[in-house]
Amino acid sequence: MHAFGLDQIDRSAYLEAVLSTLPEYIIVIGPDMQMLDINQSGLRLIGVEQLKDLPNRDPLELISNSYRPAFRKALKAVLNGDSAVISKPVQIEVHSRSGARHLLETRFAPLNKTGDGITAAVITARDISELRHTLAVVEQSTSVLQSILATVPDPMVVMDEKCRVTSFSTAAEQLFGYTESELLGQNINILMPAPYHDEHDKYVERYVRTGEKRIIGIGRTVEGQKKDGTIFPLRLAVGEAKAGEHRLFTGFIIDLTETRNIQAELQALQADLLHSSRLSAVGTLASALAHEINQPLSAIANYLSAARDMLDSGVEANRDLLYEALQESVSESLRAGTIVRRLREFVAKGEINREILSIAQLVEDATTLGLVGAYDKGIEHSIAIDPDTNHVFADRVQIQQVMINLMRNAIEAMTDSPVKHLNITVRSVPDDKVEIAISDTGSGIDPDVAEKIFEPFTSTKGSGMGLGLSICRTIIEAHEGTITAEPNPEGGTIFRITLLKSHEEQSDV
Repeated sequence: MHAFGLDQIDRSAYLEAVLSTLPEYIIVIGPDMQMLDINQSGLRLIGVEQLKDLPNRDPLELISNSYRPAFRKALKAVLNGDSAVISKPVQIEVHSRSGARHLLETRFAPLNKTGDGITAAVITARDISELRHTLAVVEQSTSVLQSILATVPDPMVVMDEKCRVTSFSTAAEQLFGYTESELLGQNINILMPAPYHDEHDKYVERYVRTGEKRIIGIGRTVEGQKKDGTIFPLRLAVGEAKAGEHRLFTGFIIDLTETRNIQAELQALQADLLHSSRLSAVGTLASALAHEINQPLSAIANYLSAARDMLDSGVEANRDLLYEALQESVSESLRAGTIVRRLREFVAKGEINREILSIAQLVEDATTLGLVGAYDKGIEHSIAIDPDTNHVFADRVQIQQVMINLMRNAIEAMTDSPVKHLNITVRSVPDDKVEIAISDTGSGIDPDVAEKIFEPFTSTKGSGMGLGLSICRTIIEAHEGTITAEPNPEGGTIFRITLLKSHEEQSDV
């Protein structure tokens, strides 16, 4: 058995087989502008089975008018032996007998016959219609993307899975102070301060490796760093796009600087309003407070006067009475001091400070001021605290402000009531919350204003400004709680406050 070589077969048959199976189109054109030969792919392109099916073999009849000059020029050059044209592709548009049009990229080469020089031109062509369409789509997509990047109001940054910036919108340029050309190919962590700068790449690598989403599709508040070093808060939303095996991440950014400034201003205004509300409440308490403090002071004066008289009569004879008088003086002075101290704490303007508080102590502190003068008006009160209520997470002074406001309203509502009872109950409710209910047996709430009593400038009093209950709602909602009002079955109104329950052992809330 011996090797099988090309010299053992008909070379013409071999070339014919090769030409008939090539996907490219191959055409031979003579100097008289006549097609001398064409392979099977070319015949299929034109829409005929054999070359003889074309009555006129002029290739120009298959070429669109606008492309004919370039074709003639290239054909003439190759037939004249211009070697430069061989390396230059020429685009032409041809149409088949069915009317379909195809954009071809063609190359020309001379066909030499021994002793006769160049006798024809061989043209190879490939259909680039689909490629042109694809390029047009890509160009259109690129144009659309550039338009989006130039006009999108929120800054947008695109990076690849290696954390390299691939696109940077006009709004992002204005926000960060970099131009797109400065950042293309740079690691995106250039836009981040520590610790985000050092940790970002690890987060992306972990996501690519595990697929565990920490921010993609969720968004989070982080910090950014401008070109001049300014660090600012921002809201970042990240989306993911896949192109084959590659990933791109799109980040939409909202600058929170102005929002934070506005929030700070609103908090300052709210603090001023809350403080003014407390001062107003103290103003209405003034006479009652004077009476409340005058009682222990008068008692102290009386006990000390009695002690002085007993000293004149002899210490030994009046030792027990003298001791009792001094002890009562101490008790009354502590009582007066407690009232003054809690009044000073209540009217003091301080920062909002939420902490873990004993609910029992919170209620006791509030009732010290809230029930001032209640006994003199014939009002009885009761306090019932379930043992499982434990602690709440709240700002002590603000919750006291709410309770004092509700208790003073209740006292005023019971001015003309035959039964005057104020009841405070504390119990646990679902969702890990504590409810404080303050009920009275007063005149109740006018049904016409019942549904809007917590709205600003809606008052249950003839001379009220209608801000007290609105401020109460603001405070409670800021504590992630609720405040409601409902009729008391015994007559009057029940106000219910809910607060988040906490536990004394928690220290890092």
